[in-house]
Amino acid sequence: ETFLSEGDELTLYIKDEFFEERKSYEFMKAGKLADSVIFEDDNILLIDKKVGVICHQDSRYDTDTLNLRVLRYLYDKGEYDPDDKSSFTPALCNRIDRNTGGIVIAAKTAEALRVINQKIRDREIEKYYLCAVKGHIAEKHDIIKGWLIKDEDKNTVSIFDEPVENSKEIITEYTVVDEIFSPAMSLCEVLLHTGRTHQIRAHMAHIGHPLIGDEKYGDRRLNAKIGIKRQTLYSYKLRFVFKTPAGELEYLNGKEFEVRSVWFADNKKLHI
Repeated sequence: ETFLSEGDELTLYIKDEFFEERKSYEFMKAGKLADSVIFEDDNILLIDKKVGVICHQDSRYDTDTLNLRVLRYLYDKGEYDPDDKSSFTPALCNRIDRNTGGIVIAAKTAEALRVINQKIRDREIEKYYLCAVKGHIAEKHDIIKGWLIKDEDKNTVSIFDEPVENSKEIITEYTVVDEIFSPAMSLCEVLLHTGRTHQIRAHMAHIGHPLIGDEKYGDRRLNAKIGIKRQTLYSYKLRFVFKTPAGELEYLNGKEFEVRSVWFADNKKLHI
């Protein structure tokens, strides 16, 4: 040990890098992914997007979005350098509405983005949703068909049992996994065979079983009684079912990933 005395001189040697001002990037203002990462390797990230988080920037959300959180996460890990013009900028492969939570895929390489986009387009990735709906459904498992028309001005859709002008066919498969009493509700797993705007919400409402908490297509009086103010819908499971070559992502074929918890699945408010 060395003790300093009055009059001693102390010299410190500090690296020049210490005084360099750290660059500021847009994504540094975004929140952190925290414990939202479900799976990660050199090619992809699977992220459990929480309700209220928006996937991409818009006029209201420009500094804290999921895509910016991904960039910050990989930058902090040293896997993304925004100053390297030759490097790939990680990107989201799918999106989920702000008011819905669930699994979002992010590509860390250009090849991964190309492959995942092709698999999504050709429906070689199955996305399963959980939702809580009003009432008990007579058919505990069914594949229902309908035709959907979107009103762009009102941002709503209408469902018909037969084709009408400008309509698009929708196919929704559901399975009742639990039933709740007083009031009567059902917890359903839904597999989309088509992916249209508001498909699950509108299709379940069309057959008389709207989502709990849905203020657009649901039963507002029941929602108020239960005290749930947001739609009970979550993209909770993902399964890779490749039917065509997947290149360097072939190892994902047959794998299934699931979120750790769904906020309404065990919500005591659903059991009042």
